[in-house]
Amino acid sequence: MRRNTTLPTLDPLVHEPARLRVLAVLAMVESADFMFLLRQAELSRGNLSVQMTRLEEANLVVATKNVVAGRVRTSYRLTDAGLAALRTYRSAMREILAAIP
Repeated sequence: MRRNTTLPTLDPLVHEPARLRVLAVLAMVESADFMFLLRQAELSRGNLSVQMTRLEEANLVVATKNVVAGRVRTSYRLTDAGLAALRTYRSAMREILAAIP
């Protein structure tokens, strides 16, 4: 007999694998530059750039640009809204996984 269970909805912005990886990395550090995220998330430059733009537009991350040795260096940090979205996602996934018999 099946129980009538309603599972939580996952935020598609956070659920996308590349963005989820980036958010998880940023949750573990105070901030990270583009190259660090590139290595950690194992994405192409173009894909990472697109994902970071989407996360910035959603106010989940904030970018800071500084000039270091004559080159622009972009660093990112998770916003409070980004951390809240990641925690909500984690909670929803736990609920979904707990429902698996």
